[in-house]
Amino acid sequence: MSASKKTAWAVAAAVLLPLVVAVPAHADTKDEKDKQPKPPAAMSSVGGPLLGSPGTQVKLGPGAPVLPKELSGRSWIVADAENGQILAAHNAHWPLAPASTLKMLFADTLLPKFPKTQNHLVTTADMAGIGEGSSLVGIKEKQTYSVHDLWLGVFLRSGNDAVHVLTSMNNGLRQTVKDMNDHAAELQALDTHVVSPDGYDAPGQVSSAYDLTLIARNGMQKPDFREYAATPRAAFPGEQKPGKKRETFEIQNTNRLLTGDLGVAPYQGIAGVKNGNTTHAGATFTGVAERNGRVLLVTVMNPSSKEQHAVYRETARLLDWGFAAYGKVTPVGELVPPRSARTGTSAPDDGSVPAPGKNAPGDSARAAAKEHQSGGVGIALAVAGGVLVLLAGAVFLVNHRWPLAASAARRRRSEQTPESAPDVTP
Repeated sequence: MSASKKTAWAVAAAVLLPLVVAVPAHADTKDEKDKQPKPPAAMSSVGGPLLGSPGTQVKLGPGAPVLPKELSGRSWIVADAENGQILAAHNAHWPLAPASTLKMLFADTLLPKFPKTQNHLVTTADMAGIGEGSSLVGIKEKQTYSVHDLWLGVFLRSGNDAVHVLTSMNNGLRQTVKDMNDHAAELQALDTHVVSPDGYDAPGQVSSAYDLTLIARNGMQKPDFREYAATPRAAFPGEQKPGKKRETFEIQNTNRLLTGDLGVAPYQGIAGVKNGNTTHAGATFTGVAERNGRVLLVTVMNPSSKEQHAVYRETARLLDWGFAAYGKVTPVGELVPPRSARTGTSAPDDGSVPAPGKNAPGDSARAAAKEHQSGGVGIALAVAGGVLVLLAGAVFLVNHRWPLAASAARRRRSEQTPESAPDVTP
């Protein structure tokens, strides 16, 4: 590999009124808390002013369960995946290292660019600059892989080798980083700054629990994204040897709530999405699950608990709480729609963002309204490899519900009463 490519990837490698609670919900001891980094005193207020305040934000109504005590994540969020309401949050906009959860943005940006049947012969240049200790799916140089194979490697094994190959196919590191940052801006994931597309620790690379949840919600609108995120295990191509049929080997999803492993039980109703772990980021995870027709998204970043696999266990607790609290809490904010859904312009199908002032007229506003009226999109997720992915017979739904800003504001005003109006702004 060339020195310039090494350098480029090295640089890319940092009934009463609802009860308002704004206190930490941590399981750490006092000494451990004192050693933990502190969130900024003021953070972004995208999605609502409460989300810009440090600490836990939740508005408990009558009969609502209290939040679990065993929570140690520096930042976390519980949101309704369909309507975007945030049920509870803790340091929601704290910019932190995202680890491989950033691959959700990578996938949401690049998935529309390449047909899954397209084949690619891997070169030495494609594999240049993979960070030391990276998670790998096992891609070999001078071997051909389909785009479908590469995405399986990204989603199931969090393979940085698969990310590097797709990055090379997308005209390289600089172009891919630009595309991802542009797409984050389009989604209004404004805490996010991409340096390395695979999520490998790199100076200045950050995201937030709010942004990762926003990105996951947008990704789950795409059928291919949903399919890959919900796949527990798959066959992956091995090395092609002359005169022999190409062998395959099994890969398993590293999302322990999906597959169950290492003492972590599968979470009933789970359907993705992505986990990560690096030295700087610690453990990170965004998960989506369905129960009784409700679909929730939970993101947990960098738990400090010494509990084994704490990021999964804390996610499961927050999912349990969210399902139990649904309808008994007042939302503390919302997952905002993409910019194009609010302005009535449309982003290109390749996931990139039109240049400022050059938005071509589109029909995304009409499409958003139509999807809102029709109830959104849905697919039945399969039970694969004997692992229960969803409740028996369940259909997993994630609705767009991205009307224009004016109509959304009118709807919120019409739904609010003086006693129950949420303390949030568009």
